Amino acid sequence: MDRRVFLKGALATGALALTGLDLQMARASRINTPAPDGSLTKPTQDEQRLADQLINYAQSLGASYCDVRIVRYLSQSVNARDNIITGISANDSYGIGIRVIKDGTWGFTATRNVNSDSGKRAVDEAVQMAAANAKLRTEPLALVPVSAVTAEWKTPIKKNPFEVSFKERADFLLGMHALALSAKPAGKKMFIHSGLHAAREEKYFASSDGSKIWQEITRIDPSTRITVSDPGKGEFASRALFVLPQGRGMEYVEEYPYKEEITVAVAEATEKLTAESVKPGKYDLVLHPTHLWLTIHESIGHPTELDRILGYEANFAGTSFVRKKDINGMTYGSDQLNIVADRTQEGGLATCGYDDDGVPCEEYKLIEKGELMDTQTTREQAALIGDKKSHGQSYAQGWWNVPFQRMPNVSLKPNEKKMSLDDLIKDTGKGIFIKGNSSYSIDQQRYNFQFTGQVAYEIKDGKIGHMLRDVAYQATTNRFWKNLDAVCDKSEYMLGGAMNDGKGEPMQSNPLSHGCPPARFSSIQVINTKSQSANAKGGMMEMEE
Repeated sequence: MDRRVFLKGALATGALALTGLDLQMARASRINTPAPDGSLTKPTQDEQRLADQLINYAQSLGASYCDVRIVRYLSQSVNARDNIITGISANDSYGIGIRVIKDGTWGFTATRNVNSDSGKRAVDEAVQMAAANAKLRTEPLALVPVSAVTAEWKTPIKKNPFEVSFKERADFLLGMHALALSAKPAGKKMFIHSGLHAAREEKYFASSDGSKIWQEITRIDPSTRITVSDPGKGEFASRALFVLPQGRGMEYVEEYPYKEEITVAVAEATEKLTAESVKPGKYDLVLHPTHLWLTIHESIGHPTELDRILGYEANFAGTSFVRKKDINGMTYGSDQLNIVADRTQEGGLATCGYDDDGVPCEEYKLIEKGELMDTQTTREQAALIGDKKSHGQSYAQGWWNVPFQRMPNVSLKPNEKKMSLDDLIKDTGKGIFIKGNSSYSIDQQRYNFQFTGQVAYEIKDGKIGHMLRDVAYQATTNRFWKNLDAVCDKSEYMLGGAMNDGKGEPMQSNPLSHGCPPARFSSIQVINTKSQSANAKGGMMEMEE
């Protein structure tokens, strides 16, 4: 059979099957049957009684502390390429995770069987693990205090993505692709890949401290990438839409200006094919929020994690150039640098009501006027540096994972004075404007780094000029942030972020956001990635400090 005929038939059959899958998912999970008044679905009485029973059982075995997380995790995805739906998926995971402290040491285990017998066996294993670990510890762990609470929290969404049919989501992607394909430039080939992923956590947390917390956390992750190729030259260029994941509902996707941006994305991907290759040198960089969020993540978010600072964690990002003595006093950047850590930020991927230690989430200053003020902590970590309270940064990817310190939403505060992006560009003589995140490289101390972007434009005498390609900038963390000399106001503020920030071994993924307005960095070294690659092959690559 001809491949195109087969794909057309498969697409038609798949569209008919979507409705059946929607019905199956609705029956399989209570998440699709919310209360008529839109209130929280809440844990069942059996789940609450089970948590209490397991905490009491752990204490009877000598545990000085115990917490129980009963979690249902639901994720759904629709993916498309050109005019074909390439895949749909639906996953529902349900289980229980149990932590104990015995003899001053942690023990953890989990089970997918949420019942009394399996729960007690899990408690037995956690207590035995703690007792074995206690033989190796040098001093008992301590937890800073937290008030017992009975609370509920859910992501404030307008439209539950899990109540939107797979067919409707598929039609949305194909309709968007049709619009992009209608803008295909003459003589070029074009490919479009999109995905629409939704995730939801239903989490009940109970602890021997007396807390009972129920949360529903919803996140949505739309993505689209357009690639344009020139068959004659054998070259291609891509541009992703700047729609980034957020802690919102389907309304975020429906309100995003897809129609406007997708035609711009096609035009910019095409323009990249003939763009001028950048001339290496020092430039003032104007970085758009769709790019700057990743630089914040790598050069501020990771280095201010306390476990990395103390040397307890080095997986998936290394340790940190920041030392324990640097907390509360190190000059991190210019006086324009004001960074907050915030798990309460509207739309943030790390936003929730309480962390997995039962600590209420908060906003606090990490960096103020360039000075490092604080770090990211859990109940255990706060005790290690003499803090009296945790900042609520404990998080586990799933019921099967042990909670540990994970990054909150870490964001650059906007300028309190009026400063638009147009104002910033008009004030820039010789510069480069960069939008969108792409590849990057950073060392294991989070100090020396290199970043590229999706698109870059010359700035000359206060005006945007022609497009540039092969642009990358290099710097050290302190020098880069000390060269921050201008920040736009709140009217230009945007949230960027990622659903899957890896950390730990075994690896866990953490969703998080980084908000910022456009900002300018003076006299930053820019290299030409094409010529650098050629030099590297010849053994002549050099990097300017």
